Amino acid sequence: MDLTNFSFHPLAVAALNQGTGASNLGPLADLPGKWVGKGFNQIWRPFHATPPVPATQDRFLELNLTDETLEFEEIQGPIPNRGFLQGDISMFGVTYLQKVSDLVAGGIHIEPGIWASVPKTTNPLESETVARLASIPHGATVLAQGTSLSVNGPPLIADASITPFVIGNPARTISFPESDLATPTQFRQLTSGQITQPLVDNPNSFLAAAITSQTITKTTVLIISTTAPSPISGGGTDGTAFLQGSVIAGPNASPVAMNAIFWIESVAAEGTDPAFLQLQYTQTVLLNFNGLSWPHVSVATLRKQI
Repeated sequence: MDLTNFSFHPLAVAALNQGTGASNLGPLADLPGKWVGKGFNQIWRPFHATPPVPATQDRFLELNLTDETLEFEEIQGPIPNRGFLQGDISMFGVTYLQKVSDLVAGGIHIEPGIWASVPKTTNPLESETVARLASIPHGATVLAQGTSLSVNGPPLIADASITPFVIGNPARTISFPESDLATPTQFRQLTSGQITQPLVDNPNSFLAAAITSQTITKTTVLIISTTAPSPISGGGTDGTAFLQGSVIAGPNASPVAMNAIFWIESVAAEGTDPAFLQLQYTQTVLLNFNGLSWPHVSVATLRKQI
């Protein structure tokens, strides 16, 4: 993915309104480059039961420890958006390519996309935002938009849950035996003995463990969602006909929502180890099938390569 010689050429009015230059990346300014690290991926996959498997077995739990590479490249020049209710705006952004592999089984995910820094608008009335546009080869597209902030010190990482719930009612959770590692089952894939029950109970514990001994001096936080109006009015998901299924029978596995937090962290030097930039993220995609929303949680800790 070489965009070295590519640039947008907007109308002069858009360029004059927004200016040009790398500084326009705003909270995304540290992203360009290559990031490498490890993570944890969990997904409830729909299961098509055929005899002699009981028809009630509708799910399969996949758990992966992962290697990940995430490469960002700055888009040269402003990205124009034409206005009708207000004047034109120009966004600035980066393209990215994400590659995720199971430590044992090999590749499990590849995702091209764009992160964009969006200026303040008057119609709709929104402050400066960030947006992520993603394309997933399984047949889903995602547009998640949200806010950013910068804080001194390390990130605050809340717990994450993989427990499914009744569609539209997150308080009505339904637990299944596959998420209990002490319960033997043929409907769970666990490729590494390093996957523990505390990690399954709270995938974000992987992130907290990675920074326990680090001194993080500054954190840029990117909070995005596909679910309008939280945190803002933009965003949404879509899937192929196979994923969304039929009106009568329902979906095979419809990607209905995605929420994510990315933390860009400045890690202080320690001893002979120099200071470096670190990227952590937690992401939950909700897949709807058989009357439930099934959380698909991915987390990773990546270091920027010099």
